[in-house]
Order: sequence, then C-alpha cells, then structure tokens
Amino acid sequence: MSVRTPIVLDVDTGVDDACALLLAALHPSLDLRAVTCVGGNAPLPDVVRNTLSVLDTCGRQGVPVGAGAARPLLEAPVDARHVHGDDGMGDLDWPRSNRGPGSRQAVELLRDVLLEAAAGSEEDRITLVPLAPMTNIALLLRTYPEAARGLERIVFMGGAAHLGNATASAEFNVFHDPEAAAITLDACADLGIEVVMYGLDVFYGPRVSLAEARDLVAAHDTGPAGLAGRLMAFQCERFGADSATLGDAGAVCAVLDPDGLTTERLPVRVELAGTWSRGRTIVDRRDWDGNLAHDPHGQAPALIDVALEVDGPRYARLWLETVTGKVAGFPG
Repeated sequence: MSVRTPIVLDVDTGVDDACALLLAALHPSLDLRAVTCVGGNAPLPDVVRNTLSVLDTCGRQGVPVGAGAARPLLEAPVDARHVHGDDGMGDLDWPRSNRGPGSRQAVELLRDVLLEAAAGSEEDRITLVPLAPMTNIALLLRTYPEAARGLERIVFMGGAAHLGNATASAEFNVFHDPEAAAITLDACADLGIEVVMYGLDVFYGPRVSLAEARDLVAAHDTGPAGLAGRLMAFQCERFGADSATLGDAGAVCAVLDPDGLTTERLPVRVELAGTWSRGRTIVDRRDWDGNLAHDPHGQAPALIDVALEVDGPRYARLWLETVTGKVAGFPG
C-alpha cells in the first residue's frame, strides 16, 4: 500500500478553496490532518461555516478545524464577495454544518499538528498548503519556529511572476496581507523550509467547462460531486464564461501530481511600500550576476520554486475524477 501524503490546508473558503477542500478531503493519496481558517475571500465566520459545510459534505467531520486571524496584520480587511458571492461560497443555499470549529485557535492547531509530525518519522512530515492570505502562517512561524521541524514543504497559492488581479500588480492573497506574506517568506528562508509558489501564472490553466459542471449536478445532485458542479457553474455564470478555473484546487493538484507543473527556483520578495505595486511578488528572473552584484537591495533571501507553466487538462481531469469517486481507492 502506498504511503499517503500528510497535508494541512489553510483556507479562506471561497469558491475555489471549496474546490480545493473537496480534492484534499476525498483523494485517497492524501491524509488531511487539519484545516485552518483565516479571513480573506469572506469574513472569518463565513469562512469557518463554509469550510465545515464542505467537510461535512465529504463525510470528513473528524478533520480538526481551527479559526484563525479575522483580519490582516496591519491593514483593514477587504473581502472578495464580489467574486465568491455574499456567503463566500456561491450563494448556493447548500446545507450548512451544525458544527463549530474546534477549541484550538488556528495557530495552536497548526503548532500541535506540526510538532506531532516532527516527533514521528520522515513520512509523517506535513505538506502545508496555504490557499489564503498568510496571516496564520506568519504568526505560526514567528511564534513557534520549532514547528517547522514537522514541515515537508509549503505549497502556497498566491503571488505571480507576471500578473495581478486584486490590483494591476498584486494577486489577492498576497495583496490582502502583504506583511504576512513577506514575514512567511523570510521565515521560510531562515528556517530552511522548501516553498512552492502556485501563483496567477498557472492559476487559470486548469479549467472545467460549464457543460461538465452541469453534468456533475445532473448525475449526482447532492454529495461532493453535486457541490463541485454547482461551484463551477456559479463561477461560469458569475463571469459569463463557458468554463471556470479550478483556482486554488490547482495547488492541491500540484501536491498530488507535481509533474504537471513546471517550476523554476527563483528569488522572491513582496513589495510593501509601492503606491501602485504594494502586495506584488517581485520574482527575480535576471540571469547575469553582474546586475545582481550592482543591485543595492541584494538578492532576495527567499529562493522558492515558482510555478510558470501547468498542464491544465491533466489537473482538471484529476479533480473531476476525484470528486466523482473514480480514483482507485476512493473512500466513498
């Protein structure tokens, strides 16, 4: 029997976070150890409710859920309900969980899960997948740096080498709390944590058509596949398109199938002061040491694997096969 990959998601659920949760909760090769929540796409109470509803739909009520930061470290919160709906999850009128989060706050839950992993074998080490503003992660790594011993790596959805969406320069997750993103990358450099950046350069590649979404709903109606189809159909209708991105779910696909992603190890900084560029990830692609030697800022200390290309159809197929239970070993 193959070893399952231990994984923890940090989310601001969110339509595409919900798609990612479905994949992480259902794929038989993943061992979802915990989910932590942060304000972002929607206010924190909505994020928690949405997260619990998705896990309940997957029959994963035993996965610990922790509520974390309700706002960025410095900025006032700015949600994305214009993208994700008033409730943050497509206003689907989907059955709500009657549960609440666990008693441990998100940073405490992350600390405990990672320290437990650190006490085990190499196979117990956690792949942490932040799909949201990295407020919880920055607080974790600066407050409990010893927890990094339980990490295999961090695969985060955020940033971009070339694109923006929250502004012309900045991707939403980093823009929402740029200080947290900068602290996280700096802490990863200090602590020797391997990092993959799944940003906007690949975010829009894996797509599901409106026809496929409607087929999911028609064939399954309720359960994970029914929710999956409704989430994708909502996005198509919201944007007036005939297909929708898997978005954050692509970062979970990258954990399952890293060969579907082309990355390059590059220095990355977060712009904190620019009038037009605050929250931009500055990805340094210079190939001449002479330029670097004369740069008064020096090279960014964070060297991370930046995703530049993705096999979109491959990841879309992986997601569809998982939510419909067609993957060997599916727990349904």
